[in-house]
Amino acid sequence: MDTEAQPTERDRSSRPSGSGKTPDTEGLEDRSRFSLVSRVADWLPGGRITLTVFVCLASLLLLNTFVAQPFQIPSGSMEQGLRIGDRVLVNKLAYRFGAGPRRGDVVVFDGTGYFGDADYIKRVVGVGGDHVVCCDKDGRIRVNGRSVDESTFLHPGDSPSTVPFDVVVPDGTLFVLGDHRSDSRDSRDHLGSPGGGMIPVDAVIGRAEAIVWPSGHWTRLHRPGAYARVPAAAADVRVPAAGADRPAPARPQATAVAGPTTADGAHG
Repeated sequence: MDTEAQPTERDRSSRPSGSGKTPDTEGLEDRSRFSLVSRVADWLPGGRITLTVFVCLASLLLLNTFVAQPFQIPSGSMEQGLRIGDRVLVNKLAYRFGAGPRRGDVVVFDGTGYFGDADYIKRVVGVGGDHVVCCDKDGRIRVNGRSVDESTFLHPGDSPSTVPFDVVVPDGTLFVLGDHRSDSRDSRDHLGSPGGGMIPVDAVIGRAEAIVWPSGHWTRLHRPGAYARVPAAAADVRVPAAGADRPAPARPQATAVAGPTTADGAHG
């Protein structure tokens, strides 16, 4: 049995017998519908134009806070894909409904307490449980035993890493690297720090979806296929014993992703 209530509409053409007047209900509805807007518009300097501007700004603020946000690239740590001065649009809902970051995603995250007091943009190389090693006999990074060809997005002339490492990424964290490996401070530089260079998934602000400015650089940011064949993490992966003598070469200063109107690593 269909138990859903069906709306009914009064036949406006039928009137109670003996009534010679037709109440102007439609006019009252229209007046009440717009009376609040009219009162607010009358109260504001500039009237409806000012009200329209306020509504647009409020909508933009909500969009910027909960849905998408532009960030400016102030350094070369993600070249050649992201250049200094580019503005990327970050999808803040990408990981809010159960889906987590995937290998190859370019993410913006809050580095406070891990990389520095700023927002950073890096590429996800390992997710929780992954065994990430540098490097195989051909100089490529290996993830869960699979060598990854990163040549399509690495900065020309860069090797995958000049710093050897062998890590297992804890659950709920990410191992991240810049595409310009010789000009990026990333998870490799913090392996001995609290957290081991890993970024909590909860610190991720969102996924970079596209370069939106300047117009000549406009492009969608796609997840590269290089990580598509990486198998799932094995349950019994173990990290080599700690304490191996692996001196790291001097690294450049940390590079942060800035907000839409700054270039000093401030939040977007």
